[in-house]
Amino acid sequence: MIDPTGPVVPPGRMRRSRQPDLALPGHPRTRLRRWREGDAPVLVRSCLDPDIQYWNRPGRLTTEAAARERIARWEQRWENEEAAVWAVAAEDDDVPMGLIGLADLDLRGGSGEFVYWLLPAGRGRGVMAHATAAVSRWAFDSLGLHRLRITHSVANTASCHVATAAGFALEGTMRSALLHADGWHDEHLHARIRDDTETEGVPG
Repeated sequence: MIDPTGPVVPPGRMRRSRQPDLALPGHPRTRLRRWREGDAPVLVRSCLDPDIQYWNRPGRLTTEAAARERIARWEQRWENEEAAVWAVAAEDDDVPMGLIGLADLDLRGGSGEFVYWLLPAGRGRGVMAHATAAVSRWAFDSLGLHRLRITHSVANTASCHVATAAGFALEGTMRSALLHADGWHDEHLHARIRDDTETEGVPG
């Protein structure tokens, strides 16, 4: 059967371009950049943070060699047009304080899902809401996606605040949708589409 609509994003658009650095106008001393091999110690440290482990389940990276392998895999996933992952880094020392990205990319269908976390040094300043807004602009305006979503445990109020501050409307609750260490959690589903009005004044 011939597909009358075709892909939302033509295949090859990602792999033909270099992953860009993204500025955060609300946080001019912070930027989003590609992960590098030298960032491996930060990934190892993230796996020791109890909040990151609990809410994000990143796995156990106990060695820098394993962390470097994961960074290389993220680069390959960009080439395969499967994901786009950035480090949230301070301009002064260029050390990552967090991670943000779009996983589960469906270029044909025009959608993707956010993943993000922050180490304690980056929390409480609105950085992730600005980072989410910046990645959204890139995904809609440069890549050409139509719909982005954020899912999180209903108990994760910090992630809920990030989603709403970045203009992601709460669309509903998915019952018993994700298994955490203490059992199954209901999850909120937030989403933005390309036609939504740009969020004004994302809190800093």
